[in-house]
Amino acid sequence: MPSHLHTSLRASAPSFYSNSSSSPSPSFAAKLLLLLTLLPLSLALLAFALQWRGGITDPTTRWAPPGSSHLFPGMDNASPLSSVSRHSSSSSSSSSDCAHLARSASPSFPYYRDWKFDFGSSLKPKICVTTSTSAALDQILPWMFYHKVIGVTTFFLFVEGKAASPSISKVLESIPGVKVIYRTRELEEQQARSRIWNETWLSSFFYKPCNYELFVKQSLNMEMAIVMARDAGMDWIIHLDTDELMHPAGAREYSLRQLLMDVPDNVDMVVFPNYESSVERDDIKDPFSEVSMFKKNYDHLPKDTYFGMYKESTRGNPNYFLTYGNGKSAARIQDHLRPNGAHRWHNYMKTPNEVKLEEAAVLHYTYAKFSDLTSRRDRCGCKPTKEDVKRCFMLEFDRSAFIIASTVTEDEMLNWYREHVVWGDKDVKMKLLRKGILTRIYAPMAIIQGLRESGVFSSVIASAPSILSRDKFLSMIGGGNSSRAVASESLPSRKAGRSVAHHSTVRKILDVEASAAASHASAIPPLSPPGRRGYVSDEVY
Repeated sequence: MPSHLHTSLRASAPSFYSNSSSSPSPSFAAKLLLLLTLLPLSLALLAFALQWRGGITDPTTRWAPPGSSHLFPGMDNASPLSSVSRHSSSSSSSSSDCAHLARSASPSFPYYRDWKFDFGSSLKPKICVTTSTSAALDQILPWMFYHKVIGVTTFFLFVEGKAASPSISKVLESIPGVKVIYRTRELEEQQARSRIWNETWLSSFFYKPCNYELFVKQSLNMEMAIVMARDAGMDWIIHLDTDELMHPAGAREYSLRQLLMDVPDNVDMVVFPNYESSVERDDIKDPFSEVSMFKKNYDHLPKDTYFGMYKESTRGNPNYFLTYGNGKSAARIQDHLRPNGAHRWHNYMKTPNEVKLEEAAVLHYTYAKFSDLTSRRDRCGCKPTKEDVKRCFMLEFDRSAFIIASTVTEDEMLNWYREHVVWGDKDVKMKLLRKGILTRIYAPMAIIQGLRESGVFSSVIASAPSILSRDKFLSMIGGGNSSRAVASESLPSRKAGRSVAHHSTVRKILDVEASAAASHASAIPPLSPPGRRGYVSDEVY
């Protein structure tokens, strides 16, 4: 009996478990499916409701400064696609300076609260840039605000020509951190009293036309900028032209401020080798936004690569670079600082301790536009002969370009420009890119394009006073904005008739300085990179 019962229970057990497990299965699966469906829908609806009521902070707004209502670029009410389409259509149809700059209705570039980039004393070290320019707004504004983005706080602009016109100067004067100095008779008389005229380091450039005259003018302006920089509490000063952009590669962030912050305290001067623009078209209108290819400096290339590819790099031109190859420099503001030409700084009391950076560079957009040929020609009254151009220009390519621009038709000039400036041969271009002689740099292009699309340039122009009043104009050229009164007190006179005490003081100062520095280093002119002559390759053939 027990055996029979055990057998019957074993036989009936599968039936019981089978019925009990199979009956609730459809109900449980349905409930699980419903739960998995409703849960994400509920979370999505909750998130939507909270965001709609402002209960959740959009992470993109964390890029805006504390207390600011600005959003990250592109997060405004306007459609990014419509903004891009408006930009592209306007860029193809407009060619005027102001239309080129005012391409967006967006009011600000929100990283730094507004377009003014008014840092005040918040950034260290404080960096200033000085320049001598006659350019228009379409070149000055992108140049200036690009450098504001990477950390420059103050600009000393020595303006003349187009840059000194009321329509342009009123815009420049309205920008925080910008000091505009006009080339007036007062300024020329003040610079005529500079100690530089009594010294020998710049004397070989005196009383010569064109580039030599500009070189002396730049040096005198740099001397005044040193005084203004010291009075403004600056830490570093850099001299740049408005066709040059600093490229702070090698820093922990793309920041000139960060780059100079990392420089040891015992360094007086930092040398930035220059890269030269290598245009790929003959119809460039805005080099800062259209040029991305550059030829690297000799200092940033292996010697064998530089000399081994020298012929392909020069393409029949006189030198490796079209123009200068000895870079620009930043100097630490300190006592007895003086310019040493447009490319370097020096000190009356010591030989500066300098370092040359291995990655950072100055990007020089030289002859980037076809019109640069005629604009350079029109600034100089020399005769287009091989002998006369030598007294007007320091570099061989400038001499050749001046003769071409002065003696041939526009079609012939364009053909010459394509042959000597434009990189049209794709095979040669790719070869040099692979070798590292040519390189692509997009950061300046992206920054300037972002500034333009964010409406920075249009905001600057719109916020400038509509009329430059007579009193304002006179105050700018005669008073505080140019800082001439302060500068003149620091520049000894070279004219006769001054007091005996003044002469003895100057003589005493010069004697002390002469004893500290046995000889003044001569001004460093724009120099071409090393040529191939005299180079012996290490290769065994």
